[in-house]
Amino acid sequence: MEKSVLIDKYGRELNYLRLSVTDRCNFRCYYCMPEEGIDFASRKDLMTFDEMLTLCTIFCNLGISKIRITGGEPFVRNGIMPFLNKLSEVDGLKEITVTSNGTLSDKYKAELLRLGIRKINISLDSLSRERFHHITRRDSFDSVYAGVFQLLDAGFDVKLNCVVADNKNIQDIVPFIELTKNYPLSVRFLEEMPFNGSDGSQVLSDWNYKTIYNYISEHYSDINRLISDANSTSVNYKIAGYQGSFGIIPSFSRTFCGTCNRVRLSATGELRTCLYGPPVTNLRDLLRQGASIPQVEQEILAAVAHRERDGYAAEALSNNSVHKSMSVLGG
Repeated sequence: MEKSVLIDKYGRELNYLRLSVTDRCNFRCYYCMPEEGIDFASRKDLMTFDEMLTLCTIFCNLGISKIRITGGEPFVRNGIMPFLNKLSEVDGLKEITVTSNGTLSDKYKAELLRLGIRKINISLDSLSRERFHHITRRDSFDSVYAGVFQLLDAGFDVKLNCVVADNKNIQDIVPFIELTKNYPLSVRFLEEMPFNGSDGSQVLSDWNYKTIYNYISEHYSDINRLISDANSTSVNYKIAGYQGSFGIIPSFSRTFCGTCNRVRLSATGELRTCLYGPPVTNLRDLLRQGASIPQVEQEILAAVAHRERDGYAAEALSNNSVHKSMSVLGG
């Protein structure tokens, strides 16, 4: 019998799952949530690690080969490392990657390497202690910055994610690129997105992907575009002679939707086939209602089959749910 795979109605195959293991975070970044935080999910509403493992196994049986662990901040949840140990043994899973704010990941680096988890994205929006504090509302710059180089020294493939916004961190763009001169870092500049958990009054930055590139091109004359993976969300570049690279992600402009190969599962079991769209089903509820593995598989296959063409079409169905916190959505 031929194995089922995740294919949407436009013929696009999905093989990448972003799994949020918690909505909690020890930062309060302005573009993610209000300073006072959000109404975090109760423990009973969070999926257990056993439920997550069951669902990841189902997804991998349907062709998912890469899982990115996100949050919130994934390392604030107790039990994350035993879960990753079990996850690393799931058949069909070729790669596990992690996105973190860098405050807690360093203490786990030896175990992560043992599990074969070598790719880690660190959210770092400024190289200034003052601006970092203004953006994150936390005084943790020194430990996060030092941790980046500790991860590099340990052999990790490190990407730095920087959300770009006027009056926040424009002056950090060139210093970030200069970091790639002597270090094998990949810095990725992201457009700001409307996911800060507000009432919908968020005013987004005018710095889109074109503005970011034009700004960089004013400072560098020898920018070489790199060949990227067909499903890459970033357009990647390298300054001649520099060790590392930089990329620009049009996360709000959504120019990459046509090749998107990912699906998202929140810490409470909400399945999204697009970051900008509403949840299409809740897999936690299915499991707790006693659904069989084949029934869960069919629910996932049906959800993916009806995926919208792009983020704009998905957003039209959202009824303003796009204003949820990124900590809830899982990125």
